[in-house]
Amino acid sequence: MLTALVAAAVVGTLGSAPAAPADTTRPTPAACPGHLEEKADCYTGRDTDGAYYTMAVPKHWNGSLVVHAHGGPDFSYDESTTTEDLERWAVMVDEGYAWAGSSYRRGGYGVRMAAADTENARRLFVDHFGRPDRTYLHGQSWGGNVAAKVTETYGQKRGAYDGVLLTNGFLAGGSRGYDTRVDLRTVYQYYCRNLPRPTEPQYPLWQGLPADSPMTPDEVHGRLQECTGIDSDPADRTAEQQRDLDDILAVTRIPERSLATNMQYAAFLVRDIVSHRLDGRNPFSNRGIHYDGSHDDKALNAGVARFSADPTARRDLSYDSDLTGRIALPVLTLHAIDDPQVFVEHEAAYRAAVQAADRSENLVQTFTRESDHSALSTAEYANSLAALDTWARTGRKPTPTSIARSCGAFDATYGGGCFYDPAFRPAPFATQVRPRPGGLHWPAMSAAQEQAWSRIEGVGIAP
Repeated sequence: MLTALVAAAVVGTLGSAPAAPADTTRPTPAACPGHLEEKADCYTGRDTDGAYYTMAVPKHWNGSLVVHAHGGPDFSYDESTTTEDLERWAVMVDEGYAWAGSSYRRGGYGVRMAAADTENARRLFVDHFGRPDRTYLHGQSWGGNVAAKVTETYGQKRGAYDGVLLTNGFLAGGSRGYDTRVDLRTVYQYYCRNLPRPTEPQYPLWQGLPADSPMTPDEVHGRLQECTGIDSDPADRTAEQQRDLDDILAVTRIPERSLATNMQYAAFLVRDIVSHRLDGRNPFSNRGIHYDGSHDDKALNAGVARFSADPTARRDLSYDSDLTGRIALPVLTLHAIDDPQVFVEHEAAYRAAVQAADRSENLVQTFTRESDHSALSTAEYANSLAALDTWARTGRKPTPTSIARSCGAFDATYGGGCFYDPAFRPAPFATQVRPRPGGLHWPAMSAAQEQAWSRIEGVGIAP
């Protein structure tokens, strides 16, 4: 997800991204990736907003479509992005579904923008291949936030979508979901004092990095290694490196195996949000937060940098990315219990938002005893899509137990295993990410707030 960590261009006027009229240019036939060459006809193109797209229609099409929202956000995309997505999610085409995915029109942060581009991909497919029998959304990682936003924004339209599958989804929204990385940025600097070094120009840590910083991802990682020995065998770390590493991990509650990735996001994604999407305004706060778990919590809390959010910046980030929980479609989630990147507690946040909106009848959540973020068992993806399809077609809501029970048949075809834990329930989001004032109440943005903010000219993040 961090393959192109370069700054995106500064944008102009703020606002949400309406779905533009779909491009009328016919998609161009293209080679299908991997084994799909013999199973499907593939097409590529670029829509009127500049987003690349890839589509696949199986030779034995079941009549239904999966519209995919990819994760990230990366900071640049090209025509290979969506073809790589198709190869990664080829099991959906193997199962007989047509597939369409958008790269999004630009790199960098913007959930409503990505949601509009995802909707445009669906409309393009309908324009060229006709309306499918059923249309399902699939969102992975940050794409889970995007697909959930599509569900709330465009899912009310009759016939647009019939169901939603969210896998390892970033479902707490931007105004709260990134607090763990903001905490990492400040706690890291307290212990390591090398980003920036005392001899370098100083800047507020809520910037992630300054807008004009020439630092590269490799350089940021080098400073992490310098301070913590993250790449070294534990026996080769100094006592100071090991203690700093132990304290950072304990205080931030981030697993060691994903610390380096989270550090990149804490520097570069936070910079993108603040400097390139919010015109330098700060949407984050750690004022009044008590950090614990270190060898000396008193010194940490006395010495860590503190800052407060600009209310308009926080509003704009919330409007762009937070979820109201008002879902009118069947939504099925699949999440690894030991996901090191998007903590499983995101599912608790989403359930709380859906419950507060009185839409629990439209949500089923499943969990697996897996420890990967980017890829779960192929059999589980096929099984989840089949369960969602049956729910949408029959109206009979599945249970975590019934979904776990049906996975064996797909494992016999695809392998990879079935690791469901039907009894698992995630702890509240606040047990993993320290809540800011008001952070125990969900949804983070109510439907009334969304409606009110939508009337303010320029609210949100520019497409």
